[in-house]
Formats: sequence, structure tokens, C-alpha cells
Amino acid sequence: MEIFNHRLRLHADPSRVVVRPFHLGWQSNGSGVSRSQRLISEVLGMTEREASVQLETVLKDFEARHWQTRRVFMTRYDRIAAQHGLDGSTIGDVKRQLIGAYFCHEYSYAAAALMNPSVVPHHDQTGMPKGSQRILMSLRAVGEGHISSVVFREGIITGRRELKLAPEPPFATAADAEGINEEQAPTGPVTVQRHRDSTLSGTVIFPITDAQSKGLEDLRLVKFQHDNGDAEWLGTYTAYNGSTIQSELLRTRDFRSFDLVPMTGTAARNKGIALFPRKVDGTYMAIGRQDGENLYLLKTDDLTHWDDGELILKPDQPWEFVQIGNCGAPIELDEGWLLLTHGVGAMRKYSIGAALLDKNDPSKVIGRTNGPILAAADQDREGYVPNVVYTCGAMRHGDMLFMPYGIADSSVGFAFVDIKALLALM
Repeated sequence: MEIFNHRLRLHADPSRVVVRPFHLGWQSNGSGVSRSQRLISEVLGMTEREASVQLETVLKDFEARHWQTRRVFMTRYDRIAAQHGLDGSTIGDVKRQLIGAYFCHEYSYAAAALMNPSVVPHHDQTGMPKGSQRILMSLRAVGEGHISSVVFREGIITGRRELKLAPEPPFATAADAEGINEEQAPTGPVTVQRHRDSTLSGTVIFPITDAQSKGLEDLRLVKFQHDNGDAEWLGTYTAYNGSTIQSELLRTRDFRSFDLVPMTGTAARNKGIALFPRKVDGTYMAIGRQDGENLYLLKTDDLTHWDDGELILKPDQPWEFVQIGNCGAPIELDEGWLLLTHGVGAMRKYSIGAALLDKNDPSKVIGRTNGPILAAADQDREGYVPNVVYTCGAMRHGDMLFMPYGIADSSVGFAFVDIKALLALM
């Protein structure tokens, strides 16, 4: 089967930096005084001249590298002041900005890798000519400390297998969570907001809670259609804190406000849950891999609670003998549910395959590809983790499948797949 691989590649870019909150208070110094309180006292103890010199040095180094840097510093000061009861009427602008600067840091969010994309129809399709569709991709960006965050790219695909990505803005901004305790990392659900003046292609969602502290990994986005006709964009991802993982759910209706919600249940203690885009037979369904090797059909009445499901797919071919997993949300076709899978074979080589599930009863497997439809080859073998191709979700566009995919855990490529030709392989 012929796959049209687009020439475009997206790569890690250390020059893409963003200002992040520096939650100094979450780090204990072993004394009775919090590090935040000590630092505030140091700045307040400066003379106005000393504070001015320090602030000018900071602005000289960073103001041209970030968007509205002074406003960012003042916003951080306001958060710190609210937590520590500071009286702003007695503190001048210079010291307020300097305090804010001490509680920020610059982060190169995609210095190490850009990988594992998923794609959905964009929430805004106005002005699209016939045969074209605006798309929205999520990507896993990996920066300092191998910490993963979520970034987005917007673009357009056409019926002629064309892909046009919107340019990244010169400055990136971090999605912000209000009401965060500066002295203790939050737990449980949190809501983050995209900055009102920032484009989605310039927005980064960073780990916030203790469970997410080392990364938000492999977001699998899907446009979910509720029974009442409302659309909501949902995404499952892996929260990692350096020792344990858990599945969590991103929810948004407008891509301005994002709820990050921990999931519960036995299946949620593992990676790789992918949601169906609607209820099937009145039930929420997902594909999961709770044993690390096989694929299961999961069912629930609560989108945030998933227990063990029914085994539907085992490794069957040599290219997937080590393990199989899902590659994003099942895609609804007239013929059934198209499920992209990944397989791991000898020498830990990753390949992408596909299966077709019954439309009314997805526990029934109608067919699956005997061989991979995409495997690491030539230059696509080289990278941070060689011999890996991986996608977190494709989408249908007319008679084609548009599939962005990660290459060697380092970069992102794009492919168009003829759906009829793919089904003919099963």
C-alpha cells in the first residue's frame, strides 16, 4: 500500500523559550522559614537603587526574548503577594517586578524533542473552502530534565494531500492556573487558562500538580460528540511524577480553558487509554492496555473512571510480538471503527498497523493488517530513541487518513493514507 509522506518535518528547537512560574516554595530548605519568604525579604531589604540595577539587568537579558515581560513579572508578583499578604501600597513598581522575576524562570520547552502528535478537526472551520479542513494538533514537547509538556499547532489540510501549518508566533506563553498554592504543589483536578492574547500555536501546557511533576505525556485528543449534540474536545494523557504514572483527562470546549482531571480505576493506572469519539450503545468506551502487552475494550458510565476491560487484540505478527498498543482514538467509518495500533518487534523496532472493529460491538475484531503500514526506515530511524514511529491520533479527511507521527522520539512527520487501500489490507 502506498503512503504519501509529506516533506514537512517538525524538529526540536532549543530557541523556543517561555517564562514559567518558579514555585520556589514547593522546595523545602529544612528551616522554619519558607524559601519564598526569605527571598521576598531579601528583595524588600534592597535599596531602591540596588533593586533598579538588578531589575535592569534582568530586563536586558530577557525582555526581548519574551512577550510582555514586565506584565508577566507583575502578574507573578500579584500571586506571590496574595499568598504572603504583602502590602502593595508600600512596595514600588521596581521591587514588585523584581520579586515577580525571582519567581519566574525561562524554560526551553522543546530543547530535547518534539514528538508523538495527535490531530483533530479544529473548533473553528469558518472560511474553509470545499475539500479543505482546519486542523489542530497536539504534540509532546520535551525540555530540560526530560520533562514533557503539551504544545499545539494549527493548520489546514486539503483534498490534494496538502498541509499548511500556521506559523508559530515569535513568543510562546504558558497556560496559567489561578489559585495555585505557592507553598505546596497542588493535587487533584486543576484548570489552566490560555492567555487572552496568545494564539493556540503559541501556548504551552506545563505540568502543575504533584502527580504531573515530571511530565504530561502523549496526549490523545478526540472531538467527542455528546448525546445532546454538543461537542467537547477530550484528551487522555499520562501524568508522570518520576516514579509512578496515572492516566488523566484533558477537557475543553473552546481551547481557552482546559480542565486537567485525574482518572481513577484499575485501567487508569496504566498508559495509553484512547477514547471513542461518542458513546457506543449508550456507554462510554475506550481502548486501553492495562497489562502492557495487549489491547482491551474498556467501558464506563463515568468518563473519569475506567476499570479493566475485555481483551480484544493480542500480538499476532513478528513485528508486534513484544507488545501492541493503540495509536489514538478509534476513527468511525461506514465499515466500522478504524483503530491504528503500534507494534514492537525485534530490536525494539516500532511499527504502525491497523485493525477494524465492529461498529455496534467494538469487542468484535473484523480484521487487522498482517504487516505494518508504516515502519521506521532510512533517516526516520535516527534520533533520541532510534527505530520508533508513533502516533497518538489520526483523523479522517474525505477518503484519506491524515496521520502525523513521531519519529525516533525526536521529530514529527506527516502522512496521508488512502482509507480504501488500508481496509483492503485487512
